[in-house]
Amino acid sequence: MTLTTIDPSSALVVIDLQKGIVSAQAGKPLATAVEQATRLAATFRRHGLPVVLVNVTGRAPGRTETVRSGNDSVPPSDWADLVDELDVRPTDHLISKRRRSAFHDTGLDTLLRDLGVTQTVLAGISTSSGVESTARSASDHGYHVVLATDAMYDPDADSHRHSVERVFPKLGETATTDEVIKMVEATR
Repeated sequence: MTLTTIDPSSALVVIDLQKGIVSAQAGKPLATAVEQATRLAATFRRHGLPVVLVNVTGRAPGRTETVRSGNDSVPPSDWADLVDELDVRPTDHLISKRRRSAFHDTGLDTLLRDLGVTQTVLAGISTSSGVESTARSASDHGYHVVLATDAMYDPDADSHRHSVERVFPKLGETATTDEVIKMVEATR
């Protein structure tokens, strides 16, 4: 499915573009995703649409078969700080999560409902984890979901491709950053 419209009450939700994660994933695809998410944030702000910036400060305690990256040492004090490129503004809404989905025990749904939001535009890292989980939750909560596929990154290219090609079309509409910006401009 391609992007059909941007609702009058849309919000941008950017997932986990924070110093500790981004610095561990240096490279052109990630730099492009950060740049595109930054462009989206600037456009949403310019049009008075909510920008929600999400960071992660913990993880689920359950056992998994996949070895988790990192170790149990204390991360640097700025690990959860959002990357400078996002140019956080006082009007932005900041959400800290401790699980994959930005909706799980964070108050995000309440915030969006209080703002009258009907559609979420998602960007961030990792495509197959935080972004996909948040997209699933947004869909489950009844929001129209737009996934800005060039404003997201996954360290596993196959997982990124699977989410974009197989999962996201079932959860909402996919679009490029340019397509989202063009639609925002056309509907404002």
